[in-house]
Amino acid sequence: MVETNRQHFSRRIREISISMVHRAKSSHIAGALSMADILTVLYGPNGRLNVRANDPHWANRDRFILSKGHSCCGLYAALRLGGFISEEDIENFTKDGARLMAHASSAVPGIELSTGSLGHGLPVGCGLAIGARRLGQSWRTIVLLSDGELDEGSNWEAFLFAAHHKLNNLWAIIDFNKIQSLGHIKDVLGLEPLAEKFRAFNWNVIQVPGHDLDALHEVLNLNNPAPDGKPTVVIADTIKGKGVDFMEDKLLWHYRPPSDEQFTSAMNKLAQYYGEG
Repeated sequence: MVETNRQHFSRRIREISISMVHRAKSSHIAGALSMADILTVLYGPNGRLNVRANDPHWANRDRFILSKGHSCCGLYAALRLGGFISEEDIENFTKDGARLMAHASSAVPGIELSTGSLGHGLPVGCGLAIGARRLGQSWRTIVLLSDGELDEGSNWEAFLFAAHHKLNNLWAIIDFNKIQSLGHIKDVLGLEPLAEKFRAFNWNVIQVPGHDLDALHEVLNLNNPAPDGKPTVVIADTIKGKGVDFMEDKLLWHYRPPSDEQFTSAMNKLAQYYGEG
């Protein structure tokens, strides 16, 4: 069944991501886990993105930008499962001379834009979308942002720009896990009422449970843009660290790599989460 395959894909994203961060003693694992199901719907079985692993520079490909580039291990895992990169790439994550760096890099097949300095993905996405429109091209631009990243004013300029130019070939996805680098969103710089803000900026707004693969697959139908010319924003309600209960909704896991013992425990927790433990 397709659902089973999607479940396996999302589990493997989480397993590979945790393995990469553990081996490299890197960080940002919790934000990779919160977006794993979004990436599954984009890159997994019957994925919504129109891309080709054997031709990553295919002219008619959809352009996907991971604006929250610090969570790149999740995207690298999806690209590995999708056939864009090799197991050797994964094993060499963050090593000297390796092409998989600790922030998303356009040197990696399948990655359009080097990101990490927050607030740049959506403005660049606007440029890609309006360029496609003026060239008469049918490909779409999809930008995945973090919620803490919405503190950046450049994003709100981009939201205004996209609506003004009626860029309904542009989709923004918010990984709304409610934790940013210094604490919970509500305590650092509140965003609510978030959906109403986007509506006021004249965007088509969709809210979805961010770990429901069926619901995500339904709403991320890129073949059905908003009919009134509005760009679309999908607010995916997620949990930071989802799938590993001791990482869930914990600021600590924005920074800490798992120890050997925690790595083993995390893999066991994932088996339980996916119904095998």
